[in-house]
Amino acid sequence: MNYWLVKSEPDVYGWHHFTQQGIAVWDGVRNYQARNNLNAMRTGDQVLFYHSVTNPAVVGLARVVREAYPDPTVTVEPGKSATWVVVELAPIMKLETPVSLRAIKAEPLLANIGLIKQSRLSVMPIRPNEFEQILRLGTATE
Repeated sequence: MNYWLVKSEPDVYGWHHFTQQGIAVWDGVRNYQARNNLNAMRTGDQVLFYHSVTNPAVVGLARVVREAYPDPTVTVEPGKSATWVVVELAPIMKLETPVSLRAIKAEPLLANIGLIKQSRLSVMPIRPNEFEQILRLGTATE
């Protein structure tokens, strides 16, 4: 199993939108590295859902329910292959405590996480130990 993080602005498509919809077609990705990451996702992979811009934080956990296929929002010229792809995600659970970007930056185990190193990338892989640490932070009670 692989682990991922996807980013979305909460006012555009937040966790509440995602859970109301039930399954999301993760479309609109127009960055080649992010597209390659979508292509690498496999059914059952776990995905951290991150709210960007406003109160940046990991807020939930999802899973890949359908692997990459051509982005239906893009018109492909006859005889050409699709450049952009989508995956489908389903929510698993909301984190008890959102894990803020500040908390992520303060955590030594997360010093090399892609979220900090490549902050503009919207779809990125997460190492298993980073994934587990974020979940621990998100379920911690004080």
